Amino acid sequence: MTQAIQVVTTTAEKADAQRIAAALVERRLAACVQVDGPIESCYRWQGSIERATEWRCVVKTTDDRYSDVESAIRELHSYDEPEILAVPVVAGSPGYLRWLDEETRPA
Repeated sequence: MTQAIQVVTTTAEKADAQRIAAALVERRLAACVQVDGPIESCYRWQGSIERATEWRCVVKTTDDRYSDVESAIRELHSYDEPEILAVPVVAGSPGYLRWLDEETRPA
């Protein structure tokens, strides 16, 4: 079994987050994507401190699918440089991890 990971990205619009989530699941790049928000972000961008309301996508996938997930997010995202962070899953219920692995295998 491959290593489970969660990939996080944020979008400016809820519809964009929902579109990215649906595409990742349809392409079998993710077993599940949770969309939550709105969230408030404070960050430095091009020398200025910015604040924005955003929507967060938490992508449940595997490490062997990461590069395709990143490519798809970049393809579908409106930001010049979207947040794309992968975090390893250190433990999980065996049944859930098995399901995640099965649902992210190419058809």
